[in-house]
Amino acid sequence: MDRFSLQRLRLRAFDLSERSFRFGRAAQRRGVERWRNRIWMISQQALAAGLAWLFAQQVLGHSMPVFAAIAAILTLGSSFGQRLGRATEVALGVALGVFFGDLFVLLFDRGWWQIIVVVVLAMSVAIFLRARDLMVTQAGVQAVVVVVMPLGDTVFTRWIDALIGCALALLIALVAPTGPIRKPSDLAAGVLNECAAVLDEVHSSVVEEDLDAGDRVLERARAVSDRMQGLDEAAAEGLAVVRYSPFLRRNRSHMVDLVALTEPLDRLTRNVRVLARRAAVAIWHDEKMPDSYLELMELVALEMRACARELAEGQLPVDTRARVIELGTTHINLELVDEISSIVILAQLRSILVDLLEVTGMTYADARDALPDRH
Repeated sequence: MDRFSLQRLRLRAFDLSERSFRFGRAAQRRGVERWRNRIWMISQQALAAGLAWLFAQQVLGHSMPVFAAIAAILTLGSSFGQRLGRATEVALGVALGVFFGDLFVLLFDRGWWQIIVVVVLAMSVAIFLRARDLMVTQAGVQAVVVVVMPLGDTVFTRWIDALIGCALALLIALVAPTGPIRKPSDLAAGVLNECAAVLDEVHSSVVEEDLDAGDRVLERARAVSDRMQGLDEAAAEGLAVVRYSPFLRRNRSHMVDLVALTEPLDRLTRNVRVLARRAAVAIWHDEKMPDSYLELMELVALEMRACARELAEGQLPVDTRARVIELGTTHINLELVDEISSIVILAQLRSILVDLLEVTGMTYADARDALPDRH
């Protein structure tokens, strides 16, 4: 192998190692973000399990209330997202499976054929009760666990423990949602701040003509989808909680407004991703972007952060609306250039302004009317 080929291999190995490092860092950031989104739910599961065990042991005198803790964890753990509906399903499935398991062991002892029969029985009853797959599965799983584990202190002790765990978990799901009521607005603010950061990095990569920076910011833009998934789950859960919890119904109107933001925010993140991709293409083809386009990009990022601040304060970003409209109208007749990537980026910035107006509470039709086409 000649010296030139060896040098190419070394450069390629360095490039692969650098890409692997960037991918590892990005995966680590996403992992931390997922943990932060779910730490409140994890804490509630742990608390529910401990309290269910304590109640069954200290109040009812059960020596080993394992099913109280298990039922509490299963009921809360399977309910991230549409929480109350799923929690109720899991609770019913757990209670049903434990009941039939206890009953069958009492009458026929335990063994391989007993497992077959009790699973068929528990899941069949769940289906007869018009249960969905989640509840049916839980009924079968809990029936198996009951059959293979030793009996409790008395007949149906384990079923009573399961009822305690399920009831406590449902109470926690009703009173204390997976996150604070303002969690959707916090996550929406996070999405906007991240999109603004993407625009800032796109701006820098285009000005500096840095192809590697363009590729990195494109990866960051794609990662915003993870934040949107967390926002969708939090919004659905928050809406369910304010509908059913007697302690939180006063927040219903505000939560409905927040849920309505998920659609325009989803479009906004997609437009930012397209913009980042076209910027990377522009850098690759050495296209020159007008300074007016870059200035508009900076101003859009500023208004994104302004919207994020209002959302973080727990209110719709209504105060930002007038500035977004002014920004769109003052930059309506920017010079059109021949480079396709620059034109696409300008079009995406216009679309993002419409999305921002929807985030402030305007309808799509009103937002489009507020930002007319070129004269």
